[in-house]
Amino acid sequence: MDDHMQRSLVRVNDELRQFHLSNGRISMILGVAAGKLVNLYTGAAVPDSADFGYLHDDRFRVQSSTVDERTERFVEQQRLEYPEFGRGDYRHPAIEVAQPNGSRLTDLQYVGYSVSPGKPALAGLPATFAGGGSVATTLDIVLCDELIGLAVTLRYTIFRDDPVIARSALIENRGMEPLTLERAASFNLDLPDADYTMTEFTGAWARERTPRTQPLHPGIQQIESLRGASGPYFSPNAIFARPATTEDEGEAFGLAFVYSGNFDLHAEVDTYGATRLQLGINPLGFAWRLEPGESFQTPEALLGYTDRGLNTLSQSFHRAVLDHLQRPQWARRERPILINNWEATYFDFTEDKLLDLARLAKRVGIELFVLDDGWFGARTSDNAGLGDWTANPDRLPEGIAGIARKINDLGMDFGLWFEPEMVNKDSDLYRAHPDWVLSTPGRGQSVYRNQYVLNFANPAVVDGIFGQMHAILSGANVAYIKWDMNRFITEAFDATRGAERQGEVMHRYMLGVYALYERLFAAFPDLIIEGCASGGSRFDLGVLAYSPQIWTSDDTDAIERLSIQYGTSYFFPVSAMGAHVSITPNHQTGRSTSLDMRAAVAMFGTFGYEMDLTSLPDAELEAIAGQVAFFKEHAPLLHNGDLYRLIAPYGHRRAAWMSVSADRAHAIVGDYVILGQPNRGKSRLYLRGLDAEARYHAVSTDGRFEATRSGGEFMRIGIDDSDLGPDFASRIYLVDRVD
Repeated sequence: MDDHMQRSLVRVNDELRQFHLSNGRISMILGVAAGKLVNLYTGAAVPDSADFGYLHDDRFRVQSSTVDERTERFVEQQRLEYPEFGRGDYRHPAIEVAQPNGSRLTDLQYVGYSVSPGKPALAGLPATFAGGGSVATTLDIVLCDELIGLAVTLRYTIFRDDPVIARSALIENRGMEPLTLERAASFNLDLPDADYTMTEFTGAWARERTPRTQPLHPGIQQIESLRGASGPYFSPNAIFARPATTEDEGEAFGLAFVYSGNFDLHAEVDTYGATRLQLGINPLGFAWRLEPGESFQTPEALLGYTDRGLNTLSQSFHRAVLDHLQRPQWARRERPILINNWEATYFDFTEDKLLDLARLAKRVGIELFVLDDGWFGARTSDNAGLGDWTANPDRLPEGIAGIARKINDLGMDFGLWFEPEMVNKDSDLYRAHPDWVLSTPGRGQSVYRNQYVLNFANPAVVDGIFGQMHAILSGANVAYIKWDMNRFITEAFDATRGAERQGEVMHRYMLGVYALYERLFAAFPDLIIEGCASGGSRFDLGVLAYSPQIWTSDDTDAIERLSIQYGTSYFFPVSAMGAHVSITPNHQTGRSTSLDMRAAVAMFGTFGYEMDLTSLPDAELEAIAGQVAFFKEHAPLLHNGDLYRLIAPYGHRRAAWMSVSADRAHAIVGDYVILGQPNRGKSRLYLRGLDAEARYHAVSTDGRFEATRSGGEFMRIGIDDSDLGPDFASRIYLVDRVD
């Protein structure tokens, strides 16, 4: 990147100590006031100015302290970039440091900055990247507390093509005595008003990521996890939108965490109507000791902005994931259509049964066979075998190499299920290494699904699991791994470290998980790893940095998946959502839906099947072959187009969405009836994202609609879909520009 391009994304006024990050769609303006780094403005892009100093808030308010005795800058009104504890700002700090004398007071003063092209990696952590130097620019700003030797480098990366800014902090002990970090946020943004709603994404197992919106109010609105994983209960991302914002119009910020462990995301509104947004590792239970010379890197947070509605905000995050977060080997490359044997066989299978299923899968065009739980150790139920990653010879006489070769001989790739972070007590691994389990001395051990959590904060555990996985993967042609995680962390105690380090175990655990990912990809760079945690219990940007897709939910019911995939789409692209056609009646809900409906929902995801094909009549097998062929033809548009949410399924009888190619020449639309309605009136489906002046030919795959009209007509007059029904009905439209 030349100096001009660097300056075009990050402009620095050295005399006034002001910094303007802007790419024409977002601006973030920082300044230094009485030694403190403050946020002067963040929002829609504004032209550069000779001086943004007029944005400092210096108004006097009763009982507000000044920054020091020589100034009249009131701390409680400053929009601080990395606020501290104990200096007159009574809102939650971004950093809290326990010192040898018992104080937690810090005073971080501005020291200097550097601007560099591209984006450096974060050691040991997933993070966004920039391919070429012109794609992004990084601003590092250094703050120091000279008294205790604490240095904080705030890193800001602005991307050229999308209104997204990445933010993290490197915290160093440059002093002579140990320090203990008790809070270390990745992101802080002080906004001048509170006229926003907060949309969070909540749920539980089998009903993940439902958007729930409420206006901000004085006090704190918080979502968090203390489970050792991001979890399905509260997703580590949120939207802060102006009240009138819709899918197509209005202003909003999106905030997302590139991290898979405990998090805290909150909005704090003070009694003067200002808002502080904060995101980072959850401080509850966290304490990281910094010896002299040691440093701590916070995970990365992403801030997205739109003044053109929530669809545009989501599309910005989708592009950031695909172009700057996911491994390039698979980010925009089509993955094979798979069949997973779990709902077809559960633990009850033989090699012959698997091969019968694979032969039929090959017949209908499926490309990848995935062998799920039950292939290893003494694993014939969930009571035993976890941790023993060697093939069960009673089930697989020639081991994984043998079954993989036989699947490959059919013309299919082979995939394998692992749950590497867990162990059963009835296993050779546990009998050899009971000390490898997370447990607190003298306390009982909680259990779920007969399994316990391995201490991935211990490098020896990571070495042991990597050794087993490497032996399997190097000895057989395995193209794909499904990485599961079926319970959360309890009794978090690291027996390999002393008392002063026990506040580190949760984060060190995640560093161990990320280290295993890194080692596997170093050894097997083309491997696909699908994330899974009891379905979507760890669906976050941290996992997506390694996994091009995540099993969106264990709930495979098409009607439930409308809500789950719709909510997931606010931050995550279609290609990241593992979505399968499963058996009917559905195993989670007991609901029966048509094969067409199940496929029409699953196609807006990473497509696959999870059913016993050997039990289906020939007519259904032929229909599946048609679905597979259709998906292969349209997968690039489904996965790389811009997603538009058209009708939300929440509380409605309908749902719809569509994907539009970047050049607006092609679109594919999913239109769904959840519940039919007797004697209903006309209904119209209004498309989005087309060129209003161009003409398009639209046809439904069921043959009941065909028309050639302008894009403006399709978007403003819509398609009459009143004939779609009754319950659980679907229709796919293909829309192509007529040149």
